[in-house]
Amino acid sequence: MKAVQVTGYGDVDQLQVVDLLPPSPKQDEVLVRVKACGINNTEIWMREGAYGTDEESGWRPEGVQFPRIPGSDITGEVVEVGSGMDDSMIGRRVVLFPFTSSGQDGEEHIADDMSFIGSEYDGGYAEYVAWPAALCYDMPLDSFVDSAAFSVSGLTAWHMNEQIDIQPGQTIVVTGASGGVGSLNVQIAANVHGANVYAIVGDLKEADKLKALGASRVFSYRSETLADEILEANGGPVDAVLDVVGDALFKTSFEILKNGGKFCISGSAGGQTTHLDFRTLYLKHITMYGSVLGTREEFKAMLDAIAAGRIKPVIDRTFPLVEARAAQTYFKQKGKFGKIVLLP
Repeated sequence: MKAVQVTGYGDVDQLQVVDLLPPSPKQDEVLVRVKACGINNTEIWMREGAYGTDEESGWRPEGVQFPRIPGSDITGEVVEVGSGMDDSMIGRRVVLFPFTSSGQDGEEHIADDMSFIGSEYDGGYAEYVAWPAALCYDMPLDSFVDSAAFSVSGLTAWHMNEQIDIQPGQTIVVTGASGGVGSLNVQIAANVHGANVYAIVGDLKEADKLKALGASRVFSYRSETLADEILEANGGPVDAVLDVVGDALFKTSFEILKNGGKFCISGSAGGQTTHLDFRTLYLKHITMYGSVLGTREEFKAMLDAIAAGRIKPVIDRTFPLVEARAAQTYFKQKGKFGKIVLLP
């Protein structure tokens, strides 16, 4: 099979197209012919060493073991089953839940042995992948590409929304709103929870697209008066911020939050470290959440919402698998809107 491996930490030249034997499904696993695999920041930061370049570089203490096939937003068709499985799953069109763990229901994502496909396991930058049958769910949409827009970004966004316990009519600010997680945060907050959503992007040319997804107002982070604009539009401070940017908008986020407001972060594309004045945190009674991925129950709820049309895929463009270097390079450029998807 054709596959793309990360051979070590570094630039995109660490992505190598190779020919490998397809994996053999183990007991209670299935072999999936990959039809589409969305790109996430996760596999790029892993390659670049943003999570570290030593034993602490992965989700597990032993770190990433190279070479590794990345990719976690995977859809495909089951073509083989392992021992202990009947063949009734063969032919099913599936989307993969992106990690394993021994955590009990509701705590799977915070278990110490949580292991991520594309980091601790070989992932979807390949023509085939083996995965536990219990973690393969029916695709929510007919399109493999459209259904590949949600697994990691969608689950992360869904969990972020759940953590801040959105109530209908609350005003929620979404940063990085044109990206994979951000565009889904807009949809989930507005269309599932009934929130009033303010979206923050770089270029206001995306405003109409974001309003079509559910945003009521769109702001540019390039504005020198961004905080004042948001406060004026809302008639005062907002209820919560869903952030994927980090340092670049951290100060603004705390300026616009109400007393008792909530701040949830799942990414740091705009800076991984920041300055925090603890007085702001405790005097305003701000609650902060760190968030990544979510639970199997949340995954199923998200798939149901997608199937019901409450959340829609946002695809920027696709690339052939063998152009993974170009796809990851494009992913890091500004001005995209939605997911980048590889096609084996």
